[in-house]
Amino acid sequence: MTTLQWALIALAGFGGGAINAAVGSGTLLVYPVLTGVGVPPITANGSNSLGLAAGSLTSAWTYRSLWLDRLVILRWPILAGAIGAILGASLVVGLDQRYFIAVIPWLVLAATVLVAVSPLVTRWLRANSDHDSSLPKSLWPFTGLIGVYSGYFGAGQGIVLMALFGLRYDTDMQRANAAKNAFACAANLTASLVFLVTGHVALGVAGCIALGSIPGGYVGGHWAKRLPDAVLRGLVVLVGVAATIYLLGFR
Repeated sequence: MTTLQWALIALAGFGGGAINAAVGSGTLLVYPVLTGVGVPPITANGSNSLGLAAGSLTSAWTYRSLWLDRLVILRWPILAGAIGAILGASLVVGLDQRYFIAVIPWLVLAATVLVAVSPLVTRWLRANSDHDSSLPKSLWPFTGLIGVYSGYFGAGQGIVLMALFGLRYDTDMQRANAAKNAFACAANLTASLVFLVTGHVALGVAGCIALGSIPGGYVGGHWAKRLPDAVLRGLVVLVGVAATIYLLGFR
């Protein structure tokens, strides 16, 4: 690859790490860049998972004061998500690549729509929920399922997690975001191990993504509460629409 292509990957890693720390959906930015420079789809998925996992570590560390003190509550949901991510990643490498290529554009589109309508969905769910933030409800069955999707592709997982943790864990959005970042860190790392062991990671590409996502996760974690939600959501939706169009053409 050219120097410009490596620079684009690192820049996408920075943006993906920052977006993941703030709201999720960084994959919508990174994955199309990787396929656009010629990385095969499943290798792009595995490299994306490993590269963004590095950014997830820094964002989870940035938010550590808001989730470490509740590890007794979060440990089983996080563990269930990690196990689910192993299953999801195993499905990617175990199935014919044609199935993955066929379904990815629609997963990206679904994640993009979810990002766009998430405020409406969250408001409706809260209005029709008997949620009591002082008594966190069972989380692990839901995080286990989200973990499967996270390991398979993961675009938009942060949006789903924010809604889930906001409803069944804590109505404080910063607490919910901290839990989301801790979950994403564990799920991305375990999925990455599957891709790494099965040879579906381009280490140079993953390292370049990590080079961007580590500072991106740090910056995104520190500035998440200062970012205008509407601007960030609009950017993610724009990237998602562009990615869907590109991926449909790639097929």
